[in-house]
Amino acid sequence: MKTIVVKIGTSSLTQPTGQIAIATIASLVETLSNLRSEGYRVVLVSSGAVGVGCVRLNLAERPRKMALKQAIAAVGQGRLMRIYDDLFSNLGQPIAQILLTRRELMERNSYVNASNTFSELLDLGVIPIVNENDTVATDELKFGDNDTLSALVASLIHADWLFLLTDVDKLYSADPRIQPNAKPIDLVAKEEFHQLQLDAGGSGSSWGTGGMATKLAAARIATSSGVTMVITQGKQPQNIIDILAGKSLGTKFEPQSQSDNARKRWIAYGLIPMGKLYLDGGAVKAIAKNGKSLLPAGITKVEGKFASSDAVQLCNEDGLEVARGLVNYNHLEIAQIKGIRSDKISEILGYPGADTVVHRNNLVVKEFRLCDGD
Repeated sequence: MKTIVVKIGTSSLTQPTGQIAIATIASLVETLSNLRSEGYRVVLVSSGAVGVGCVRLNLAERPRKMALKQAIAAVGQGRLMRIYDDLFSNLGQPIAQILLTRRELMERNSYVNASNTFSELLDLGVIPIVNENDTVATDELKFGDNDTLSALVASLIHADWLFLLTDVDKLYSADPRIQPNAKPIDLVAKEEFHQLQLDAGGSGSSWGTGGMATKLAAARIATSSGVTMVITQGKQPQNIIDILAGKSLGTKFEPQSQSDNARKRWIAYGLIPMGKLYLDGGAVKAIAKNGKSLLPAGITKVEGKFASSDAVQLCNEDGLEVARGLVNYNHLEIAQIKGIRSDKISEILGYPGADTVVHRNNLVVKEFRLCDGD
């Protein structure tokens, strides 16, 4: 039984005036209900709480102040779910609401519990409707956009497909609204993803938070988890059925080769890195090519403040992230033992500790890319 995650953005759920696009929502509901009746397990990640709240309160633009945005989201979320519940109920399809913050995915037990909840709901034939819990999320614990959230959910539940319904029909080499010569991209093969070059642009609309850059970030998460991702036109949700039947409508990203190690997926995508460790060439080769643990001797610089068991980025000396892992020491301890042999750790710290800074079982090698902020 195939599992699909569908994310629809605010720009697709609302009209240019900011009013709710009821026809689009109705088409989406009908499409997802049909997929459920055909045996698919379906999860919907829906934006729109803040946008719907703004309409409800007659606000002309999306608020910037965090507390105000959270209050408006509380108004809009209830209204949005009422619309979904009415439309799905007309088709006899039960739904459930799941509100997440990054905190639920950062703590291992919560991550497993969330996975189990999704599994039970899907086994019951329910369509979970997911959104970020804007009312309580803080800046440091926000997903930032629902493209990222949907990719993390797809990874969490081992989905087969992730559909991002957006305000363009597919991925282009540049923003087609600004550059008429922008070229459409129908397929991104797994070996082509890292060479993909385009001007991703910023937010697609005044109401939304995700531009094409966030969709590429979502594609990196989803495809690395073995999920096939498609970007397609949000105003035509029925395209999903045609795409599943083999038609080319939108941009398809092929999944990357990946392992079934759920813990390592959690480390790679569920956690927020709290710092960085810079490594010499020997350490980079040892962990990225030879599957070794990170030893203190290979660390050249420590950045950030973090505790033992926090996630950190492991970067080469040029600032390229090569891996991510859970540290056995805090930032102050690592600053003291960096560059020394493991048998000197207890002598320098004054107490015995692990021989490794990051054990290979808690380390995930990633594609090379610039660390955030570099």
